[in-house]
This record gives sequence, C-alpha cells and structure tokens, in this order.
Amino acid sequence: MNSEKKSFIQLENLSLQFPLYHSNHRSLKKTLFSKAEKFITRKESKPQRTGAEIIYDDANRIYIQALRDINLSIPSGERIGLIGHNGAGKSTLLRAITGIYEPNTGKIITNGNIESLLDTNAGMNQILSGRENIYLRGKRLKLNNNQICILEKDVEDFAQLNEFLDLPIKTYSAGMMMRLSFGLATSITPNILLMDEWFMAGDSNFQSKARNRLASVINKAEIVVLTTHNLSIIKQWCTRVVWLKAGRIFADGKVDDIVNRYEQAMHENPF
Repeated sequence: MNSEKKSFIQLENLSLQFPLYHSNHRSLKKTLFSKAEKFITRKESKPQRTGAEIIYDDANRIYIQALRDINLSIPSGERIGLIGHNGAGKSTLLRAITGIYEPNTGKIITNGNIESLLDTNAGMNQILSGRENIYLRGKRLKLNNNQICILEKDVEDFAQLNEFLDLPIKTYSAGMMMRLSFGLATSITPNILLMDEWFMAGDSNFQSKARNRLASVINKAEIVVLTTHNLSIIKQWCTRVVWLKAGRIFADGKVDDIVNRYEQAMHENPF
C-alpha cells in the first residue's frame, strides 16, 4: 500500500447473496416468508417495498439478494451517511467493505487502514482478559512496547472496567464489551472509519463520553461511513448521504437534498 496516496473506497458492480436453504421444502418457505415479510420482498412484490429480495437459482434454492449492482466512489474527505429502512443493506454494505462478507460479483478497492465499529466481538479472543486483548491489538498494529502501554492506559481510562479488565472477556456483559471495543476502536485514528449506529447505545454517561471521543476520531479520519436511522446525526456529521433501498443505491447526493426526500418518503409511506 502506498502510504502517500490518499484514502479511498471504490465499489464496482458489487453484488452479494446469502443462501438460505438448499431444498424446495414448501413448509420452510412458508415459515420464512411469514417471519421475514416486513423486511424481504419477492421479485413480484409491489415496488414500494424496501427490503432485500428473495431469489431462486436453477435448482430452486433460496437466496437473499442483500446487495445488487452497487457502484460507489468515496474519496478522502467524505463523511458518508447510509440511510434506508431495516433490511435495505446498510450494515451488509459496511461488512462487505470491511471484508467480513465477500461479494459474489464485483470489486471492493480500498486504500488506507480501516477500523470498524460493527461487532463488539470482532478481533477479540474470548478466553483472554481485556488487558491481554488490548496487548494483542497493539501487536497487530505493530506498536512498540511503549506505544502499547500508552494504548492500554488510554483504553483503561475510557472503558473504566476496573478489575474486570484482568478477567476473561467471556465474563463481560454486553455493556462492558461495548466499552472495551469502542475504546479500542477509537484509540488510534484510522484512515477509514466504518460505524454502525448501535455503538452509540448504552447509558447516558457512556453516550456522552463516546460521542466526545468519536467526534475527535471522525474529525481526524480521512473517510467516515456510518449507518443510522437518526437523521440529526447525519446532518451533524455527514457531507454526503447514500440512500439504500432493497440492496441498491436509490439516491446519492447532498445531505439536505437526500434527507428531505427520505423524510418525505417516510411520511408518505412509513415502513
């Protein structure tokens, strides 16, 4: 990687499918559609539906078409807000950029180190302590021992796990895991930051600390891509909005323009 080259994300004809069931068993299909009806649409469904599409291959196997024909260019300096109804493909797109999901077709080209706030367990060893996981993260980042000590102190002060920092993280509550993961992910400013909004959950004290810490990282990162249903966050932090519908890019443009269209659509056809 050329460190002198500015960060970017380039998605070319990106499509992603998830197999659901490799049989033509009708009772399972009936159950599947009844439970997923709110978020999933079939090809023959009405066009206003916004969930992922169910498709079949030649062997009548069922797939979710999570993303379809995504073409997106994000240069350095952009703060992208991904919006859309549940099931539209926002989190799936972030996971594809991170490398968690491999696309069926298309390309994902990135430059710059990527940090993601998507899964509290990502990159964590459950049988090791919080402190040991901090040490491993430092080693993966190729920090020297002095830098790892600084990293450890920073995360320890932020997470405030006290004696739990020396216990295996499999004993942690969801809130404790979130504090540790958030502290680690925001301890070193990445070139590219990807974030799912649920990381802003938690008690009011955590939210306040997290927002202040995250604001500092966002201001320093070259690219930020976040998913959220909170349009005030979009207006506060983003320079551009991408509206996903049924796994496709429905609209892409300036914050005020896209947000106004989205709010009008939600008012006219709430999901």
